[in-house]
Amino acid sequence: MKLSSITSIFQNKSIKNKIIATLALVLVYKVLSVIPVYWVDTTQLAAIMEANKGLSFFSALMWGWLSNFSSILMWLSPYINALIIIQLLWVIVPSIWELQKEGEAGQRKITKYTRWLTLPLAFVQSYWMIVLLNTLASGTIIDLSNTQTVLTAMTIITSWTIFLMWLWEVMTEKGIWNGISIIITAWVLSAVPWVIMGHISSQNYPLFIGLILATLLIIYIIIKFTEWNRRIPIIYTRTGREEKSYFPIRVNQAWMIPIIFAVSLVTFPAIIGQILTWSGSSETASTIGTFLLEYFNMSNPSWIFILIYFLLVLWFSFFYVSITFNTENVSESIQKRWGYIPGIRPGSETADYLSKVSEHLNLFWGWFLGLIAVLPYIMSKIMWQSIDFIISAAWLIIIVSVILDVVRKTDAEMKMFDYSKFK
Repeated sequence: MKLSSITSIFQNKSIKNKIIATLALVLVYKVLSVIPVYWVDTTQLAAIMEANKGLSFFSALMWGWLSNFSSILMWLSPYINALIIIQLLWVIVPSIWELQKEGEAGQRKITKYTRWLTLPLAFVQSYWMIVLLNTLASGTIIDLSNTQTVLTAMTIITSWTIFLMWLWEVMTEKGIWNGISIIITAWVLSAVPWVIMGHISSQNYPLFIGLILATLLIIYIIIKFTEWNRRIPIIYTRTGREEKSYFPIRVNQAWMIPIIFAVSLVTFPAIIGQILTWSGSSETASTIGTFLLEYFNMSNPSWIFILIYFLLVLWFSFFYVSITFNTENVSESIQKRWGYIPGIRPGSETADYLSKVSEHLNLFWGWFLGLIAVLPYIMSKIMWQSIDFIISAAWLIIIVSVILDVVRKTDAEMKMFDYSKFK
C-alpha cells in the first residue's frame, strides 16, 4: 500500500471513525483484562502461580488472565460454547435449520438465541471456574463456604463476560472489522514483544533468526492459500443474450473457526487431568489424571494429542462448512436469476456439483489448516525441545486473515469514496 493511499484513508471520515472506534474498544478490552475480581487474594494467587508450574500451564490455557484473576477470566469462552451448541442444533433441530434459509432476518434470530444461551452458560461456567481454581491451587482463592461471596464473584465474572460479548458486537458494528477477530489479534500481538525479548535474553540467535525466517515463510504460504479460490463459470440469459460471470468459492471457507473449536475440545482432557491429579480423591482418579496429563499436555504434547488435534481441526472444517455453505440456496438463487453452470443442469445437479467442489476445496484447506496447527508440536518432537515460535502458525492464520480482510474492506470503501468524489 502506497503512502498516498494510507494518507487518503484518514481523509475518509467513515474509515477514520471506524479505526478510532476499533482502537478505543481494544483499549477498553485491555483495561478490563487487568481488573481483578473482588474478594480474590491476588498476592496469594501470585505466590501459588510462582510455585506451581502446572497452574502456570493452566493459566496459559485461560489466555494468561488467571495470573490476576481478571474480570474477563472466561473471555468469550461461554459465547464460543454457545455458538458450538447452536451450530450442532442446526443439524438436529429442523426449525433452527429453517432460520438459516431466511437470510438476514433468520441470522438475527440465531444471534439472539446465541446471546440468551451465553448467559446461563457463563453463570454456570463461572462457578466451575472458581471451584476448579481452588482445586488446582490446593487453597482458597475464593471462599466457597461464603455463599454471598461466591454468588457475587459469579455475578461479576458473568456480567463482564456479557459486557465483553456486547463490546465485540459493538466493535463489529462500529469498527473496521469483526470484533472477535480484532480482540484475538490484539491479544496475540500483545504477547509478541515478550516472546522476542525471551529469545534475545536466551542469546540463541541462530534459533531466533531461524524462527523469524520460518514465520515469514509461513505468512507467505498462508497468504497464498487464503487468497486462492475456485471460480465457477455461470451463464445468465435473463437479458435475452448470454452474459458470463463467475461464482467464487474460497478454499478458506471455514477461516479460523475449526482451530478455535478444536482447541476448546483438545485442552479439556488436560484440565480434567489436573483436577483428578490434584484433588487426591482416590488412587484411580490420580492414575486417570496422570494419564490425561501425560498424553494431552500442550506444553509437552504426545503423538496421540497431535493426531487428535489434527483430526479435530479437519472434522470441524467439514462440519462448519457443511452448515454454513448451503449449496441448495446458492443453486436456487442462480436459477431464479436465469443462470446456469455450463454442462450442469439447474436445480439439484447444480447443488450437487457445488457441494463436490466445496468438499474438494475444504479437504485441501482442512489438511493445510490441520498441519499448520500441529506444526509447532511436530517440530518440538523432532528437535527434542520446546520451540517457542514468534507467533504460533495457527494464530498466524487468524492474524493474516484479519489483516487481509481489513485491507479488502478498506480498499472497497476507498473505491466508493473515490467514486463519490467524481460522481
